[in-house]
Amino acid sequence: MQQAKALQDRVTVVLAGELDHYTASQIRAQLDEILQDPTLNHLVLDMGNLTFMDSSGIGVLLGRLRILQMRGGSLSVKNMQPPIAKLFRLTGMHRVITVLDEFKGGQSE
Repeated sequence: MQQAKALQDRVTVVLAGELDHYTASQIRAQLDEILQDPTLNHLVLDMGNLTFMDSSGIGVLLGRLRILQMRGGSLSVKNMQPPIAKLFRLTGMHRVITVLDEFKGGQSE
């Protein structure tokens, strides 16, 4: 996970590899550390290098969304690979987390 620089109250974090049962606790801890800054209300996750995500990853995202919503903020994602975009659609995540761009690879399926 790589953190891009924060702009005002927004920070972009680049996720890479897998967000699954084995990596969820580490990524959760890293995101929570970033969100300890009370001036950050908007988190953008760049998923262009994320190759896999399972239900544990969904839990991580929903937990960070809840933290941000309590501050009046938001969680957004961008650059999703097709399998992750499909997971978002199948689980309804695209209804609660803002997708900033079209799904990577041209097709949304």
